[in-house]
Amino acid sequence: MLTVDEAFRKFKSRLELNDREQKNATARHTEVRDYIRTKFKIEKDFLTGSYKRHTKTKPLKDIDIFFVLKDSEREAYRDKVPSVVINDFYDALVEKYGASAVRKQGRSVNVDFGIVADAEDNTDYRVLSVDVVPAFTCGADYEIADTDKGEWIKTNPEIHASKAVAAHQAYSNEWKGLVRMAKYWNNNPRHGEKPVKPSFLIEVMALQCLYGGWQGRFDYEFQSFFQTLADRITDEWPDPAGLGPPISDGMDAARKQRAKTLLQAASRDASLAINLSRQGKNGEALKAWRALFGPKFPLS
Repeated sequence: MLTVDEAFRKFKSRLELNDREQKNATARHTEVRDYIRTKFKIEKDFLTGSYKRHTKTKPLKDIDIFFVLKDSEREAYRDKVPSVVINDFYDALVEKYGASAVRKQGRSVNVDFGIVADAEDNTDYRVLSVDVVPAFTCGADYEIADTDKGEWIKTNPEIHASKAVAAHQAYSNEWKGLVRMAKYWNNNPRHGEKPVKPSFLIEVMALQCLYGGWQGRFDYEFQSFFQTLADRITDEWPDPAGLGPPISDGMDAARKQRAKTLLQAASRDASLAINLSRQGKNGEALKAWRALFGPKFPLS
């Protein structure tokens, strides 16, 4: 039987992308990128978000693709309300993928490839969806359309990525794995709606809440991490790049309170699992961790 530490190591490995998943993801985002270039005047396009930062969890979905429009498109889009560019990207993607597969979001357009994860969160190594993000350069940064706010907002994915790299190195190269596991907890269907939205907020909080260096034990780390997240979920969490609106703006007071309650419960569940291990009930401890995180947490 696996020890708890071995189970966490296996869990961490299961959330990492293998060669087949990387190949499928590359094929999918390349397909979308090639198509968008035929419909719009694109200065450059590149991958961003948690996929690029290696903090994306399973099942693999919502790979972010930044499309930086040429300056010649500013009059058509940047000088208009954000919904104009989102609507045009939506219409273009509907032409290729169909209306049932394409969905407008606050700052992007989502393309769903119709893949359904099984009970163990397996997708036969296929990516579920991508997010297409229109953007313009703004000095050394970028501006993206925010239809919820009705304005263009600044961002810089490169700064987000560099902060993640620094945090990972400072945490004995365990930080990204811990973030992926926490995001997987956030996706657990037993919650119904995700407790923490957007998932990027977990990563932003982890930049501060995972501190003091790696102590060598996943079980204690998560018991403490969940409690710290619960204690600080009601705080305002600024954009790590110092450019856009607070990342925590995506949650109102009621959602934050719900997240706080669920994070506190997760911390208590972690404590119970740790206690089972102390009593020598290793099998029951593994089941408790699986119940907490979801089906990717191994029992053997």
